Amino acid sequence: MVIPSEVLPGGAVLRLVTLDDAEALHAAYVANREYLAPWEPIRPDNFFTVEGQAERIAGLLREFAERRVVPWVFESESDGSVIGMITLTGLVYGAFRSAYLGYWVAADRQNRGLAGAAVASVCRAARDIVGLHRIEATTLLDNTASQRVLEKNGFEPIGTAPRYLHINGQWRDHRLFQRILHDGPPS
Repeated sequence: MVIPSEVLPGGAVLRLVTLDDAEALHAAYVANREYLAPWEPIRPDNFFTVEGQAERIAGLLREFAERRVVPWVFESESDGSVIGMITLTGLVYGAFRSAYLGYWVAADRQNRGLAGAAVASVCRAARDIVGLHRIEATTLLDNTASQRVLEKNGFEPIGTAPRYLHINGQWRDHRLFQRILHDGPPS
């Protein structure tokens, strides 16, 4: 599967992650550790090392080769640093043709339209390249910024899942969203 890079408004390039991103992704997670903590699972210490990121990227690339995941990074146009990540996971084909969407953008790059532009790009790739029918995304109930990004990109709320994910040390309720990409037959 060939996924092209895309220049996004707001000073970033959206491209597939590579093993060469381990150091930059490590730096991004370390710099944003406190900012991301309320929205993510508690991470082991190894996650915040170059080696831990290299292992994680290698696993994502294996899953990409198996057509189960599509992992992108946001790369700053100005200095090449990684400033976020967006991933389609749990790709299912056959009659379902669906995946889950997750993303984050660095604290110092908020409110520039990067998340919205990236979600739009990923939805196009999911439909036109990956061949999906639907994408699901979830947010914590109080993550109104992410909810706005999803809704601006055509995602509809479809319910609430009690104690859905273990986030920041607690089982947390989430709002569920989906976007139907097309109504054609599975490709």
